Amino acid sequence: MYDLIIIGAGPAGLTAALYAGRYRLNTLILEKAGVGGQIILSSTIENFPGFPGGISTIELMDRMHQQIQELGIGIETEEVLGVKPGSKLEGAVYNVTTRNKSYQARSVIVASGAEAKRLGVEGEDKLIGKGVSYCGTCDGPLFKEKDIVVVGAGDRAIEEAIFLAGFAKRVTIIHRRKELRASKILQEKAGSNPKINFVLESTIEEVIGKDRVEAVKIKNISDNSTKNLACQGVFVFVGIKPNTGFVKDILQLDESGFIITGQDLKTASGGIFACGDCCKKILYQVITACGEGAVAAASVYRYLS
Repeated sequence: MYDLIIIGAGPAGLTAALYAGRYRLNTLILEKAGVGGQIILSSTIENFPGFPGGISTIELMDRMHQQIQELGIGIETEEVLGVKPGSKLEGAVYNVTTRNKSYQARSVIVASGAEAKRLGVEGEDKLIGKGVSYCGTCDGPLFKEKDIVVVGAGDRAIEEAIFLAGFAKRVTIIHRRKELRASKILQEKAGSNPKINFVLESTIEEVIGKDRVEAVKIKNISDNSTKNLACQGVFVFVGIKPNTGFVKDILQLDESGFIITGQDLKTASGGIFACGDCCKKILYQVITACGEGAVAAASVYRYLS
């Protein structure tokens, strides 16, 4: 029997565990993959306070992991399949079920994060791992002196384009609107990089290639004209999809599947809280995930008290 089970070991889950440990709550983290969440798909983070010049995302997550290890909080590699009310006679408020076990807890924090959205165009699925990627850090070194297309306009897309330019011969950023959404400093860095160019007001209609990516078909939104752009890699950064399917029957979600919470990060089910990229909010960043993790743990402590 745990006071708290945290689902997810990204920045939000790890910070929640750090605060829960300091509250002396008997806490367990369940994580289906590895520690760090989707942030480790980026090589560095430049806007996390306290690290001038940036810090490796893997190093930052390792440091967070060490902090919770010092508090004696364990992480088990388990994929959570469901959360259901438990037997109050046995003292369990919730049963958290995985593929292999069932855990009991008095409270739950859902910090399950999100995953990359796909374009949903012809050829994309067929060529995943054959030139189509959703992780520049993972696959960038495979594209030395190649032509690469980056789809997206937010901070992560531009950060990844800058990173990929260190390997590629040329990086073309494609975005459906006239302006990028990334922070101005990132736009300035990308704009001053001679390897990076932009194709705006355009979308990708098809990823072309038999066994490997050979080109993309681009449609200009203004005049509906199309053209093929030769490339060997397509990196997609067009948003995220929350990992919340396992709580859809017990929590209130919005139309995109994000968990709806109150200011204290309580969900519609008493005793269940949520934080990080699985929640509906304005800004999806590591710093906001960490802040939410702290708030969620504090709310759990008050709830249990």
